[in-house]
Amino acid sequence: METAAFLKTLDYAILKPELGHDALAQAADLCRRLGVGCLCVKSVDVPLAAQLLSGSATAVAAVVGFPHGNVHPAVKALEAQLAVAEGAEEVDMVVNVAALKAGDAEAVARDVRAVVDAVRPYPVKVILETALLSEAEARLGVACAVEAGAAFVKTSTGFAPQGGATHEAAQTLLDAAQGRVRVKASGGIRTREDAEAYLAQGCARLGVGAVLPLLTADERAAFGV
Repeated sequence: METAAFLKTLDYAILKPELGHDALAQAADLCRRLGVGCLCVKSVDVPLAAQLLSGSATAVAAVVGFPHGNVHPAVKALEAQLAVAEGAEEVDMVVNVAALKAGDAEAVARDVRAVVDAVRPYPVKVILETALLSEAEARLGVACAVEAGAAFVKTSTGFAPQGGATHEAAQTLLDAAQGRVRVKASGGIRTREDAEAYLAQGCARLGVGAVLPLLTADERAAFGV
């Protein structure tokens, strides 16, 4: 894949709780220089991220209900609304995993819809945390996201001890989505080969914790990084 197109598929995540303004500034600078598609940040960091990336080709995404998703839908909606007001252009929300595992489709759809309605027309990506789900539960999560008007379903937060994205989980989401929502693979993507395999599989976005290891030596030299 051509380098610029590849970089546009990346959501570079700066979400570890210990990462502060210096790390965010470095990440924003890298995104600006490379043309990374999106910088995904904690909601509290949205104002600074938006300021640092103003005028660039990189969008700012905020995580909501992160990383566990176990908050009231109204709280998620307010967090998302504040993030958009402060400069976020996308929202990555964590689903209510317990409700999803219990098969409570109404509660899951209500949870997602609260955020979708709060930030419309900005796209919402629904993090299902597939490492914690059976295949049937993951499929139900996709159905709820579609019903609630989400733009994407996403495999993982990257914070679950059970693991991040797998190609099997991504395929389950792709099969369930049938083009009705896009799929983002996230968590544990550390090589260019693996990244391009997810894209070839049909994923539209990739959540990554580092960008430079995904570039060849020649590409890094071309960007001077």
